[in-house]
Amino acid sequence: MEQDLVIKVDNLKTYFYNNNKCNKAVNGVSFEIRKGKTLCVVGESGCGKSATASSIMQLLPELSRIEEGSIQYFKDDKIIELQELEKNGKEMRKIRGKEIAMIFQEPMTALNPVLKVGYQISESLRVHYKISKKEAKKKAIEVLSNMGIALADQRYNEYPHQYSGGMRQRAMIAMAMCCSPQVLIADEPTTALDVTIQAQIFQLMKDLQNQQGMAIMMITHDMAVVSELADDVAVMYMGNIVESGTKEEIFRNPVHPYTVALMNSIPVLGRGKTQNLQPIKGNTPSPYNRPKGCQFEPRCKYATDECKKMPEEILIAKGHKVRCWNYKKVLK
Repeated sequence: MEQDLVIKVDNLKTYFYNNNKCNKAVNGVSFEIRKGKTLCVVGESGCGKSATASSIMQLLPELSRIEEGSIQYFKDDKIIELQELEKNGKEMRKIRGKEIAMIFQEPMTALNPVLKVGYQISESLRVHYKISKKEAKKKAIEVLSNMGIALADQRYNEYPHQYSGGMRQRAMIAMAMCCSPQVLIADEPTTALDVTIQAQIFQLMKDLQNQQGMAIMMITHDMAVVSELADDVAVMYMGNIVESGTKEEIFRNPVHPYTVALMNSIPVLGRGKTQNLQPIKGNTPSPYNRPKGCQFEPRCKYATDECKKMPEEILIAKGHKVRCWNYKKVLK
């Protein structure tokens, strides 16, 4: 076992069932999360990023289940198979929030609107540690203050609607970080925040990572965020990881047509209005009516008859993998 490995996901398949239909939201995903490193999972909405995070946290909705694969959590010298734990069982509840924490996408809905913010953080502390209400309150105020919230003792007694968007997100991070987790899963943590607050939130996460050696799994659709934060990158499309590698490999040498299309669709600061931005042609297929073989084939300019079969994952350089029949054409 590698010492810095915290979570290893292998061939994970998570399916959602609705009206006698099956959505293969996560369809054979494998990746590793390492101590002190940030893995960015990037892709369009609906590609399976959040479903992967929910599978790790065992927070899947009722009409869904993990059909296949393993999620291994490395704790001290033990390997815990998370997919085998009962969703609301004692062992999973011990891990969730304390050792693996999550920042949810929309803080206004993730925070309970009828409970004071400070109470919600204190409650998390008291669930995982045998401490008094007074101690929990003191710790919660300290954590809020560490997150850059001014007048934390006053803010402790306020409700979520009294917080601004940036403060709500900081409160969510405070709740996630109050138990010093080994792994932080951040599901688009800066959605709907302006760029100044976004930069502050990212800096805060980096500082916490450096202080605690925490592993981060960042879920995003923004390649600019990836370039800022990532150590490793996994590009997802329609439930599959189509390309993965270090940030340097993915940005300098993208070899999957979808990764290249994502890069070409975003503006680059400083290039002005002369940039030739190219939207990704076509639309994401219906999850209930998927193309055979490679899921990107209907939108891909390199598509051939071979693409009617799902390609295997190919190692093209150390740690750099791609799932594409025609990656050599992309390299030219």
